[in-house]
Parts: sequence; C-alpha cells; structure tokens
Amino acid sequence: MLLEGIETLLVLAEEGTMSRTGSRLYISQSAVSKRIAKLEATLGTKLIIPAGRLIKLTPDAHALINNVGPSFNEIRGLIFEHQNLDDQSIITIDCSETLVAGYLSQAMGQYFQHDKYISITTHHTPVIVENVQSGKASIGFCAGHLPANYSFIAEHLIDEPFKVVFNQPLTALPKALVVNDLKNPSNYSQAAILQKVGIAPLMEMDSYTAAAQLALAGMAPALVPLSIVNTLKIEDTFCFDFEALSGLTRPINLIYRQNSYKLPRVKKLVKTIADVVIPKTI
Repeated sequence: MLLEGIETLLVLAEEGTMSRTGSRLYISQSAVSKRIAKLEATLGTKLIIPAGRLIKLTPDAHALINNVGPSFNEIRGLIFEHQNLDDQSIITIDCSETLVAGYLSQAMGQYFQHDKYISITTHHTPVIVENVQSGKASIGFCAGHLPANYSFIAEHLIDEPFKVVFNQPLTALPKALVVNDLKNPSNYSQAAILQKVGIAPLMEMDSYTAAAQLALAGMAPALVPLSIVNTLKIEDTFCFDFEALSGLTRPINLIYRQNSYKLPRVKKLVKTIADVVIPKTI
C-alpha cells in the first residue's frame, strides 16, 4: 500500500488534479483521494493542499518526491525486467507525438500485421524517460535532449533539422517565431540558440503540427522539425533556412532498458524503428 500511495503522489505531482491522476492510473477520483490520505496517515504528515480545481503539494511532499521518486521508478523498472514477455505480451512503445506522425505511422501499420501485441502511447520526452525507467514502456522513441543521468540505453539516431515555415516570403530572419514549449527540459537548448540570435518566442505551443498550421494560415512564422514538414507535405515555397539557425537541431533517440533489449521481440522493434528513421535523412 505504501508503494501504491507513492506512485499516486508522483502522478498527482505531474497531473495537478485528482481527476487527471485517476484517468492516468485507471482508477476513480475518490480512489486517488483515499490513496493519498492513507499515505499521509502512514507518514504522519500533510502532503497536499486543495487550490481550487488544482492540488498544491506541501514542502514535505516535494521533499518526498525528490528523495524517493528516482529510486521508486528504478525499483519498478527492475521488477518489470523480471516479467516474462511471451509472444502475446503487450510491448509498449512510448513516443513523442511528432515522431509517431513523422516516422512510425506507416511502419507500425505494416508491423502490426505480424505482431498485434504492440501498444503505442504518446508523451513528452520527460515522461517517456520516466516510463522507460519505471518499466511502464519497453521502448522510448523521443525527441530533444535527455537528462544528464539515466539508467537505460540511449541510442542516438539522428539530429533532426528545423525549418522556418510561413505562408509568405521571408527574406530576413524573423524577430519572433511560434515555437514548441521551451519550458520542456528537452527543449532548453532551443531557447538558448534562439536567444543568442535575437529571436523571441511569440507563442509556445504544445504541438509542432499546431505551430505549422498557424504559420501556414499567416499568423506568424513557426519553427517546425523536418519530420513534421514532410508529414504535412508542406511545400518548399513555405519553408525557409537561415544560416543563423543552422545549428538548431533536435536529437532523436531510442531508449530502452538493457535487459529488455535481450528479448527478441523488443530487439526486433528497436531495429525496425531505427531502420525507419535513418534512411529518411539520407
């Protein structure tokens, strides 16, 4: 019950509400509340404070998460590695949404014809990292920079370039761009490069596809990765390259636990994804 309560607190810290936490854990909102209450009773301290529709964590809750969170996810990952995956066990691939659209959709459609026990989930890179570390996902396919310390194998595939997309001619580097969420740790390097060349983030979207659509509608130029340009079939007329942004790329990585990779089905999936990504850049 203690581990169950800690897991619930970790998810609550990410989601911010009881309802979203319940949806992610596939339990009711009242069950979330009961788990947190039991954890508080066990620890003898207050962990959450209602703040309107949101939940605010107490200092004790933050301390517990910082101290226990990484170890808890590693324990879950080690337990996962001792599970026996047979030919009908579900293998979960956790991906960045843009990578599903840009690389995996057709390949996984074909792969599913001979292995139907594959599940694809989409999250931002920090959650993908957590899910691979904890064993919630067997494989992570993510874009952007990884944290400095991790306990899995990271296979760097490519550094994907960006295009500036707009529905009007651009003869000079824009002073502002629609970008993806720069507060996301995996995007921190983008913020530094944009600041260095004097570009301000006009809007920070949660989706590169949405940013591209706004640019094509004439709202403002947007920074869009090449895979999304190709997926949306954006014409070359609306794509622009600038020397000042030539170093702006995002690393594409496959991540997986070492013991998971020993399983033939996982190893085959990893190779399939890698083979799909690398030829597209040639």
